[in-house]
Amino acid sequence: MSRALVSCRLGNADDRPEGATVTETQDRQDLYDLDGLLRWRCIGPMRGGRVVAVAGSYDEPSTFYFGAVAGGVWKTTNAGTHWRCVTDGFLTTSSVGALAVAPSDSNVIYAGMGESTIRIDVSHGDGVYKSTDAGRSWTHVGLRETRHIGKVRVHPEDPDTVWVAALGHAFGPNHERGVFKSTDGGQTWNHVLSVSDKAGAVDLSVDESNPRIIYASVWEAYRNFWQISSGGPESGLWRSTDGGETWEEITRRPGMPEGTLGKIGVAASPAKPGRVWAIVEHTKEGGVYRSDDYGDTWQRTSDNQDLVSRAWYYMHLTADPRDGDSVYVNNLKFYKSSDGGRTFDQIATPHGDNHDLWIDPSDTRRMVQGNDGGACVSLDGGFSFSTIYNQPTAQLYHIAADTREPYYVYGTQQDNSSVATPSRTALSGIRWGDSFVAGSGESGYIAVRPDDPDIVYVGAIGSSPGGGNALQRYDHRTKQIRLITTWPEGMRGQGAGEHKQRFAWTYPIIISPHDPNTLYIGGNQVYQSTNEGQSWKAISPDLTRADPQTLMPTGGPVNRDAVGAEVYATVFSLAESPREPGVLWAGSDDGLLHVSRDGGKNWQNITPPELPEWTLFSCIEPSPFDTATAYVAATRYKTDDYQPYLYVTRDYGAHWARIDEGIAADDFTRVIRADPDQRGLLYAGTETGFYVSVDDGATWRRVQANLPVTPVHDLLVRGSDLIAGTHGRSIWIMDDLTPLRSLAAGTSGGEPVLFTPRQTTRVLPGIEFSGPPVAGSTNYVGSRGGGFTAETTADGEVVRTFLDVGENPPGGVIVTYRLSAAPAEPLTLAFKKAGGDEVRSFTSRQPDDPAKAKERRAPAQPGWNRFVWDMRYAPVTKVEGSEPALEEPLNGPIVAPGDYTVTLKVGDTELTETFRIVAPSTSTASRRDLVAQEDLLLRIHRELDRVAQTINRMRDLRAQLDGLAKRTKDRDGGAKLATEAEALRDKIREVEETLLVPDLRNGWGDAINAGARLWEKLAGLPAVVALGDYRPTDAAEAVFTDLKTRIDPQIARFEQLVADDLPPLIAQATKAKHGAVLVP
Repeated sequence: MSRALVSCRLGNADDRPEGATVTETQDRQDLYDLDGLLRWRCIGPMRGGRVVAVAGSYDEPSTFYFGAVAGGVWKTTNAGTHWRCVTDGFLTTSSVGALAVAPSDSNVIYAGMGESTIRIDVSHGDGVYKSTDAGRSWTHVGLRETRHIGKVRVHPEDPDTVWVAALGHAFGPNHERGVFKSTDGGQTWNHVLSVSDKAGAVDLSVDESNPRIIYASVWEAYRNFWQISSGGPESGLWRSTDGGETWEEITRRPGMPEGTLGKIGVAASPAKPGRVWAIVEHTKEGGVYRSDDYGDTWQRTSDNQDLVSRAWYYMHLTADPRDGDSVYVNNLKFYKSSDGGRTFDQIATPHGDNHDLWIDPSDTRRMVQGNDGGACVSLDGGFSFSTIYNQPTAQLYHIAADTREPYYVYGTQQDNSSVATPSRTALSGIRWGDSFVAGSGESGYIAVRPDDPDIVYVGAIGSSPGGGNALQRYDHRTKQIRLITTWPEGMRGQGAGEHKQRFAWTYPIIISPHDPNTLYIGGNQVYQSTNEGQSWKAISPDLTRADPQTLMPTGGPVNRDAVGAEVYATVFSLAESPREPGVLWAGSDDGLLHVSRDGGKNWQNITPPELPEWTLFSCIEPSPFDTATAYVAATRYKTDDYQPYLYVTRDYGAHWARIDEGIAADDFTRVIRADPDQRGLLYAGTETGFYVSVDDGATWRRVQANLPVTPVHDLLVRGSDLIAGTHGRSIWIMDDLTPLRSLAAGTSGGEPVLFTPRQTTRVLPGIEFSGPPVAGSTNYVGSRGGGFTAETTADGEVVRTFLDVGENPPGGVIVTYRLSAAPAEPLTLAFKKAGGDEVRSFTSRQPDDPAKAKERRAPAQPGWNRFVWDMRYAPVTKVEGSEPALEEPLNGPIVAPGDYTVTLKVGDTELTETFRIVAPSTSTASRRDLVAQEDLLLRIHRELDRVAQTINRMRDLRAQLDGLAKRTKDRDGGAKLATEAEALRDKIREVEETLLVPDLRNGWGDAINAGARLWEKLAGLPAVVALGDYRPTDAAEAVFTDLKTRIDPQIARFEQLVADDLPPLIAQATKAKHGAVLVP
């Protein structure tokens, strides 16, 4: 018995009361199952993020490595043309602070985790990882609590002897600091240099001529929410002469500056024994120092302040391996001295803020350099460098999406600009050239007008003229920026207490969900503008603690560093209820939470009483379903407390409940979002990844899928997509939230379930000049740029992995269904137009030969299944035979936008859902235009199929006639029959030659020599008609009519031969018992 069901429609706000749960055991199991089904895709931007660690192979001249500060270890085997992350699946933290390849064995690589450039957004690590196969696999080898590692060095002759310079915890004292040594490849470690719980090592240099001599710099430094301190009595320089077993301090040797020191970089010259370079942070005598007697005495060779500016962020130098007088210094710019450190010349790099350099000792022209824009390779000594626009390691602070279809995702990238990247393109990948710069904001929030996506508001502290909050209004039509800062007074070098208005580095910017003309921003007060920033008014008092100790100038004790990044006591998170205008929630970075229910006239302190002091409220998410409910993500990691803190209130903050059970105890939370369509479904981003709750926060489950381990700073639901703004691996999208929404809706059970497919935008493929991919090679997307590799799956599907472009979504309608068990009989998926006409169907039946299967198989696994219909009719019948064998069947036409149904049939159960396909928002075609396009494409498709089937019949019959002739020509009385069979065969071949060259060999040459025949001419017509969203031209219609007029008589001629000439021949062969000839 058959039953027609309409399965689960999601997004009903009344499905379950807020706070309700479904069966916990089933939920958790379903989430485990989903981890394999759900998939993220990286869209870019393909613009590198910060790199402080680089290394190169000593054996392979084109092989280099870099460590992203929050994105793992990357490898190139073609000198920076393309990079691949080689640590995904191996690391549990993502920040790489140091890299070292063993000079005696380039297969051995050590990665020290957690950068020691402890900027405001610094990510911690978890010790040391090691690879013994050139990066193919990695093993954790200890030192987990070091947190921030500045340098790793390997013995020049022994890959198992390794030294690590560890800064330790950036936000509090700890013991695991200083220099560590292993002689067994990291199996065990000795803590060979420990100065104190407040000072750690940040640089190491091994004397290549005598590896028993090692130099280490120790840095006393710390950071909290409002302060960075660089230097102190425990900063200094140390030397070992027994391979690091014992150490002596050489900080106060003759020539070194007296008084308090800050950060120090050190490098022993491999080219001149005894020569040591040091770059020293000091209030008055900072600069480059040189020793020619192993550090016993020193002289300052340069006091150039460009070499030591913002010392806490830089201070690494590299000695030339072949020239004792040459040394390189990394700072805002990149410098080289060739005269013993006296003068320095700048070397241009693709980006500023330079941090690390590796030089090949056997060929000093070969080097790799790391900066805040990525890693770049030079093969000519720094005269030129490889591009940084091939590294998806951008550090995004916050993201937004516009109302276009397909939509763009906007983000603010650290040490770069704000950028808009399309969620998909018509090409097979998303190139950097498809993105556009949307203002110069690197640091803050970004907001796009919902009614005019060309208008973007972005915070640009640190990357914009003037002072204050540097708020920009970017107009994409004019490509111009207007600064609409509330108080544009420059305050560089001054403490937060001296600011007229205090704004954080990443202050909130929101457009009212009720009125696109209303803009809110958060400083120490909340400000509102209703005229696009022409004027502002404060609508709150100071909503912070404003403790004077937190408002002092940052930096010290050596140098001040008040550049705007550490402005504290500010509103750090701000949101307006999507349900009720004027309900505003504000959370400060110094631990206060407020709500206003009257548009800012009155504010109430609703800080959770049990929350510890100095908690930063990083995100407030008002409920889409209940005005009194809000979710809060908070963190205290800059107090050395890495716990997650998630809270919910259901009564405007009168009461709070903590809701972070299931999130790892040391995985602090940055963002929480509520699904706008499904009550109870929550998403959280943490320092290492992504979590989901389907029970309104009661429990959480890590659902990482293929998302790399990286900080997730922001999350955004756009329609049925979930977008993650990561702080180290660019932007990722999870296409189609149907499975997660179904779990939150409580659709567990034993029956098959078919879920409503989301609305899908029809994006035509356009023109792309790329042929079939070549296995084992890097392939290229024609003249559009973008390299990729290709693999063929067991089902014969070619899967491309792009190297320097973002990934597009699945090219079609995503259908999700769940089966309680594997079906006894093959299931079917049928797609129909709303009127009932079937477009295409698929089955789960296993084909006899998958390589020759005309259609893809529909999956039928117990549990979750996902199938993507490419919005096309069935392919044209394949022309069979090796004369020639057309390698791929011609795709069927793409359907016109409109309403469709999908029916899942499992045994006697039929489940049907309706969905819609729409044209892009940029399309100018009318519904009638696109129906006319589909109509012509279908007529071409039917004609192609008719011709292909006829050619197959011709080839079948020719083969039979040829066999008959060969069997009979040497038999008694068979010569005449053989001659007649050959004559008919040749007549059929003549007809076939008008449609398609029968013996065309592979390659363009033969095709050009033979000339296009009717079938080939017709096969080229669909691409002309379907290139864009347009009505077919009169010429296209005319060409089709003309071709069909010329094809019809050829097919009729063949049918006449079958009707008139074949029967007598069959009769003769049957009578003479020469074997049967079957009518095709």
